[in-house]
Amino acid sequence: MTTLAISGLIRPLLESQLPSGLDVRWFMTHEEALEAVKGAEIGWFDMNEKEAMAAALHAATDLKWLNSIYAGLDFLPMDVLIDRGITVTNGVGINAITIAEYTVMGMLNIAKGYRDVVRAQDRREWLMDSPGKRELAGSKALLLGYGAIGKLIKPRLEAFDVDVTVVRRSGGAGVLTPDQWREQLGEFDWIILAVPSTPETENMIAANELASMKSDAILVNIARGEVVDQPALIEALKARKIGGAFLDVTTPEPLPADHELWTLDNAHISMHLSGRAQNMMFIRSAERFLENLQRYLAGEPVAPIFDPKLGY
Repeated sequence: MTTLAISGLIRPLLESQLPSGLDVRWFMTHEEALEAVKGAEIGWFDMNEKEAMAAALHAATDLKWLNSIYAGLDFLPMDVLIDRGITVTNGVGINAITIAEYTVMGMLNIAKGYRDVVRAQDRREWLMDSPGKRELAGSKALLLGYGAIGKLIKPRLEAFDVDVTVVRRSGGAGVLTPDQWREQLGEFDWIILAVPSTPETENMIAANELASMKSDAILVNIARGEVVDQPALIEALKARKIGGAFLDVTTPEPLPADHELWTLDNAHISMHLSGRAQNMMFIRSAERFLENLQRYLAGEPVAPIFDPKLGY
């Protein structure tokens, strides 16, 4: 009998649809997880605490397939996944629609100064002029990362007549390769980060890159906080070397209440809510898991595959 250890967070969407003949162990707490994973062949360990997920993985010595709602799994011990040869399916694409929408929202918010409009409403003050006068139409965006999210950001921005240039390894017409984009940073109004968190992308935007940007350029980070040298970004924002930053992600998370980033009027912090601004995340994840479970039990390949050697 195939044994599954699954977080109780997803139980309401799965339980009635699981095939018969399975040994399904549900858990809610860290302690329950450590017991449930013993002997489990299939695991879905998503919990609110990532340290608890990593501990469950360590304890799941018989695991063959690990599923997760998260697209980025850099918080898990990659060496364990690699050494044990565990097949991993992640949540890539599950939140792509809402994150792409959030990206456009953040850009429009800055372009039109809408944060100041909302604050004026709170004060019941009737503004006589717009606090933001940018138009997306005719602007140029550099999109670093062309996975599931990047592929949805591009057409949405193009619908606003934004000229989008993509960075990807394969190159091609209208595309920059990883060794080309830095030379052309000064040409873009928007720098959008949608890359996975890997050693290769850590601090890919640092002091030199920030210095190469236009003085009114906006950095948009919906990737991971680690892909930006945050102290260098803070200095650039304080000195007005760039126009501003829309940061869905920071280092650390949550950002401490006394952190300097909160004090900068040209930093827009959205608290890693982009993927949560929807009601479909768990529904899509459950549907994908059930489809994959059918394939797994039939000896067929599951998808999408997360490669722990690459980190995405």
